[in-house]
Amino acid sequence: MSEIAALPEPLALIFGQPVTELPNDLYIPPDALRVMLERFEGPLDLLLYLIRKQNLDILDIPMAVVTRQYMDYVEAMRVQQLELAAEYLLMAALLIEIKSRMLLPKPAVVEGDEHDPRAELVRRLLEYEQMKLAAFEIDQLPMAGRDFSWAAAWFDREMVVRLPEVTPVDLKNAWMALLARAKHTKSHLVKPDELSVREQMSQILKQLADGAFKEFAELFDTGRGVPLLVVSFIAVLELTKEGMIAVTQAEPYAPIYVRLAGAEPAPLAA
Repeated sequence: MSEIAALPEPLALIFGQPVTELPNDLYIPPDALRVMLERFEGPLDLLLYLIRKQNLDILDIPMAVVTRQYMDYVEAMRVQQLELAAEYLLMAALLIEIKSRMLLPKPAVVEGDEHDPRAELVRRLLEYEQMKLAAFEIDQLPMAGRDFSWAAAWFDREMVVRLPEVTPVDLKNAWMALLARAKHTKSHLVKPDELSVREQMSQILKQLADGAFKEFAELFDTGRGVPLLVVSFIAVLELTKEGMIAVTQAEPYAPIYVRLAGAEPAPLAA
């Protein structure tokens, strides 16, 4: 039996057809360069790519090397007739200026006044790299629609609310709890005393209608409680304030007498 030669493994599939041999020439589509250049988000992104690709020290950038490579990319974009953003051209001018300033002889400067022309560019590159890393970390967080999809649950069955079963013992305990609460809750109705200062003023004026002196204590009825005593005392003060009664005392600590104002004084009882 003849042996069947084993077919070689295909290197790739192009339009569904297996390719088993490498082509003699490698064809690069015109859009490949466009894709490569347009993946940069700006001149700082392109500069950072050039520096990190060659493991250059970002704090000590070799301006001649970086400027040449940057201009090669810009020239490639111009040849391919890609739209060059103004910021790319501005960065090219800045790199050329820094390179020119570093080639000029350095004058003698006072200690502490030396300024590196690359300092501002290094600061911008470091800030941009920090923001780019922060954006990458945020992009790694799970995102709905990219890393997972929301699940929706539908229930066609009617939900039946199941109430707990109540036994006669439960009802008895609830009733006893209500009775115990009622015993501890007692109400007391407080009726306000209808006392009027004006009414007591009229009563005092009636007592003094004969114009005779009355001892101060005789104007008060102590048997009717403290509230009436307070109202009567206020009535005496109001009558005195309005000048309707006169209050006199012969000497300190002597009895106090009250009579109508303007009435002829009657002799005091012996």
